[in-house]
Amino acid sequence: MVARVRTVAFQGIDVLPVDAEVQIAQGIPAFTVVGLPDKAVGESRERVRGALTAIGLGIPLKRVIVNLAPADVIKEGSHFDLPIAIAMLIAMGALESDAVAPYAVLGELGLDGRINAVSGVLPAAIHAAGEALGLICPAAQGGEAAWAGEIDVVAPNDLIALINHLKGTQVLSPPEPRMAAERGRALDLRDIKGQETAKRALEVAAAGGHNLLMIGPPGSGKSMLASRLPGILPPLDPAEALEVSMIHSLAGSLTEGRLMRQRPFRDPHHSASLPALVGGGLRARPGEVSLAHLGVLFLDELPEFQRQSLESLRQPLETGRVTVARANAHVTYPARVQMVAAMNPCRCGHLDDAALACGKAPRCALEYQSKISGPLFDRIDLHVDVPAVAAADLSLPPPAEGSAEVAARVAAARAIQTERYRGTGIRTNAEADGELLDRVATPEPEGRKLLAQAVEKFKLSARGFHRVIRVARTLADLERSEGVKRLHVAEALSYRRIAPGR
Repeated sequence: MVARVRTVAFQGIDVLPVDAEVQIAQGIPAFTVVGLPDKAVGESRERVRGALTAIGLGIPLKRVIVNLAPADVIKEGSHFDLPIAIAMLIAMGALESDAVAPYAVLGELGLDGRINAVSGVLPAAIHAAGEALGLICPAAQGGEAAWAGEIDVVAPNDLIALINHLKGTQVLSPPEPRMAAERGRALDLRDIKGQETAKRALEVAAAGGHNLLMIGPPGSGKSMLASRLPGILPPLDPAEALEVSMIHSLAGSLTEGRLMRQRPFRDPHHSASLPALVGGGLRARPGEVSLAHLGVLFLDELPEFQRQSLESLRQPLETGRVTVARANAHVTYPARVQMVAAMNPCRCGHLDDAALACGKAPRCALEYQSKISGPLFDRIDLHVDVPAVAAADLSLPPPAEGSAEVAARVAAARAIQTERYRGTGIRTNAEADGELLDRVATPEPEGRKLLAQAVEKFKLSARGFHRVIRVARTLADLERSEGVKRLHVAEALSYRRIAPGR
């Protein structure tokens, strides 16, 4: 007899069906796992053995073969423990196969029979719903799986509770969908004195989902401004929350199985490696650019990042996805991020202050800023100088306008874009392209004339040309203007630098 239990494997955000097959046959006692298992799957035999011993069952002294089919798909992760254990119980006659047939199963086993949390429960639940199956998963992640819709979710704490439920001697309550708690009080723009130009650029970036680069001396408030961006962004809508939470579920970073409701804000240190930024490693995990999907990727001290790591961001910033190619995996993750970066004008940071600048100025500024390549620089929509704050500004009372007022304008502009791009798969002006961009954002005649002059004078690339139009469209949306006027084009051009170091 061969016992079969349905489970899943993951390739990026794609979920692949897998059958855990167990055969107990005569022969020399052995416990073998086949089907391209990684080390974590291979070690499952000891966890399964320990868990069954903890509930008073022993593995028969026979030849036990576990096959994870299809055999040509690499199996990674500890979530195969529970399906293997259940298939083992069916093969031993301790469970009926009909009781398990309507479910996909995943979970890690402790040696005492506990069922521990694993990554990927949310995408597995959505896959199971698409296959008209229920899901058996760890209790800690039942609330996560419940978001998959009308699906029968069984979320036991331990193996004994699951066996009793499947036999009908105990009934486990279905888990309720759970949302992450609201963050504490968001940092407020009212805390920042002066820097009105930078605040305006931050509002424009938030309204249209544009990339932003802030350049200024140390202590001018660049990081403070970036940390207040989440406070003016609109919350995730239900579809976006599900999309973002799927990625964080695969990464194993959903807190207590609760869906995210606020846009992610990721701020990796400048020592982060290329796999940490774009994804990769032995199991091709999502990187920071994917964990920031539909949110903000903040890169402080931009030139200090490894050049190879920065260049790897060019494709995700353009396409909204990242493909990780490895010898044993080829996976794609979504990466529609809003990149916000900050940097000093030179290594010492005091290029414009002769009293503090180093002896290499201004040559050091050219060398420092040239660490950012032209193609990456061209993908940044808004470039804004953040000068040192004057002592007179610091002594002023807090500004009257804070994050709440800016967030209201941003939400109104985003609502206009949602209605404009309904049914196109586009969320913000920053994503619009091609014929659609021409239709919704072509400036009025005076604006087109100004833009043509700017292209000729500043030698803007085709990418730079379209990014100016996108920013101008966002400026028009902030004013609730139907057309893109000359004033909007002029302001959009004011946020554009020609090349690094200039």
